[in-house]
Amino acid sequence: MEQDQLVKLLRKKDKAALSFLYDHYSGAIYGIIQRIVLQEEVAEEVLQDAYLRYWNKIEHFDPEKGRLFTWMVRIARNLALDKLRSKGMKQSNKSESITDHVSILDKQLHTKSVTDPIGLDEVLKELSDDQLFVVEKLYFRGYTQSELAKEYNIPLGTVKTRLRAAMVKLRKLIVP
Repeated sequence: MEQDQLVKLLRKKDKAALSFLYDHYSGAIYGIIQRIVLQEEVAEEVLQDAYLRYWNKIEHFDPEKGRLFTWMVRIARNLALDKLRSKGMKQSNKSESITDHVSILDKQLHTKSVTDPIGLDEVLKELSDDQLFVVEKLYFRGYTQSELAKEYNIPLGTVKTRLRAAMVKLRKLIVP
């Protein structure tokens, strides 16, 4: 089914079109969501929310701005990030270290550690303790800069400075 025809049917609230959409795209969308939230049950919940959003907001899709799949991915990604930032998810994620986080990811993806082959652990060891703390909280625990500053009583400017210094150092280490 062509994208234009599919969108037209979805706008008419055709349930067969929604089934087609689910059958052809749910696997890819689920994979994207699961990589963000890391928990199967939560990923399934977010996937369901995403399809409800597609159904209810299809009028907002503009084919001149991009493809349907891109629009769907953006919605799913935003829902997953919102879920990750929700209070319940934050509490469970904040109690995990980077090693725990990577281990959970490995178990869910049924792979061995993906950080060792690319040397992420070794590169992160080059950061100062303050820089590593900020990078861990922002990139592996889902904090925003403002949340991190408030919860750990660190001035927001200091958080930004440490993150910038960490990114500059990581860029030098990773990009030859």
